[in-house]
Amino acid sequence: MEAWPEVDELIVTNRIIEGIQVIRGSRECGIPTALDEFVERYRWLRENRPGDFTAGKESYWSGFYS
Repeated sequence: MEAWPEVDELIVTNRIIEGIQVIRGSRECGIPTALDEFVERYRWLRENRPGDFTAGKESYWSGFYS
């Protein structure tokens, strides 16, 4: 997906809603599919770029309910 660099930046800066919106627009998919892709990419980034995150694992999803 061409938008991965933008989505990656949103993920590591804990901008969950914006990241899901970019995925939805790029993939032309619904929220559940976009959320699944976001979570998969989040996991990949946590494994491959852990030092880039502005929020720790424990607090990353705090306040986000899907």
